[in-house]
Amino acid sequence: MTTDARQRPELYRRFEREVPQWYRDVKFGIFVHWGAYSVPAWAEPVGELGTIERHEWMKHNPYAEWYANTIRIDGSPAQEHHREVHGGAPYDDFLDRWTASAFDPAALVALFRRAGAGYLVPTTKHHDGIALWDAPGTGTRNTVHRGPKRDLVAAFAEAARAAGMKFGTYYSGGLDWNFSELPPHLGDELGEERPVDAAYNEYASAHVADLIERYRPDVLWGDIEWPDAGKPDGPRSFARLLEQYYAAVPDGVVNDRFGATHWDFRTSEYQAGREHETGGAWENCRGIGFSFGYNQVEDASHHLDGPGAVRHLLDVVSRGGNLLLNVGPDEAGRIPDLQRRCLEGIGDWMELNSSAVHGTTPLEGATASDDPWVRSTRTGSIAHVAVEASGPVTLDLPAVDTSSARLPDGTPVEAREEGGRVVVDVPAPKVPGPVVVDLDLRA
Repeated sequence: MTTDARQRPELYRRFEREVPQWYRDVKFGIFVHWGAYSVPAWAEPVGELGTIERHEWMKHNPYAEWYANTIRIDGSPAQEHHREVHGGAPYDDFLDRWTASAFDPAALVALFRRAGAGYLVPTTKHHDGIALWDAPGTGTRNTVHRGPKRDLVAAFAEAARAAGMKFGTYYSGGLDWNFSELPPHLGDELGEERPVDAAYNEYASAHVADLIERYRPDVLWGDIEWPDAGKPDGPRSFARLLEQYYAAVPDGVVNDRFGATHWDFRTSEYQAGREHETGGAWENCRGIGFSFGYNQVEDASHHLDGPGAVRHLLDVVSRGGNLLLNVGPDEAGRIPDLQRRCLEGIGDWMELNSSAVHGTTPLEGATASDDPWVRSTRTGSIAHVAVEASGPVTLDLPAVDTSSARLPDGTPVEAREEGGRVVVDVPAPKVPGPVVVDLDLRA
């Protein structure tokens, strides 16, 4: 059971349960942020969430998917950019300019699978309120009637499941900049900028109920909050949605961003929410760059490369978490080159070393290090030690059989005990990224 039960309101404690094993084992998923914001594809790449003061962050927001909010902040560079480049056009013009002309869901999913991802979570409605399916109550303001003229949620779901991936749905319940005439979010704690009333709760509840009925998502991934009117018991309570969800998907999981209701796993985002990365099930999400939505301003200095993404994945998994790594397609549906190269680099490494990630648990008694870089996991009686160094490396490990040291493909590696520690002669990597050495644990 999760250790967070005491924090749940009484109404929601009945949903507490063991997190399904598939979610604990899968370790790596792909997030997809794709929307009308992928047309302007512009934000200031100022840094990672959790490293910049909140008001500064909002005025110079590096999240391209927040474009509709940032251009409403007086004096923001995004507002000036929008005037100069787009003539201050209404945001919904971008919906009509969003073509999805190169969208090939099967090819995208094949790339994600090669990278070792086991679940896929695309956005179904982000804060701009544009639905990527024919959501009830949206009229023509969705991708079935405008822009791509297609149910993009169904396309992702079908491709993911055909490839053997679990499928999830991201839904922004806490913000909808189109539903209500609310001021832009400036960086304070969310208050009057968040719709909380019964009308919005009914609207959002109908959306999530429809997502559950149509797509049976393995992951129900909320964001920001849930309208306050829907938190107490009643016919439109979030509790009713949870009843519907678990009846439809008994092995499904729910994240912790539906406000003070229920969750199966906690989340962190870049450097924010790191306090949730302990105990129970948890997931870190981040983009390959500083933005989730595609940002044409970003360059290689703002992006993880393949080895950098592998290091981050191993760090998360070695501490018991999952990684949900985001891609932001361009408006046509292509994965931009820097993001693609990162995924291909992860895939090259995973072809040799996926056993150190999937189905693993943290290796108790091992010491992580950044100089040299070392992270460890275990599968049963096998320790997987990932090292980014070559030559003799001294490791702090639990009791292992040094004569069993080997690469994941079985190639022997020299190892020995010296002064109560283990010294491994780490070979040069066959692909860019850490070298994984397996050792048998002593009983």
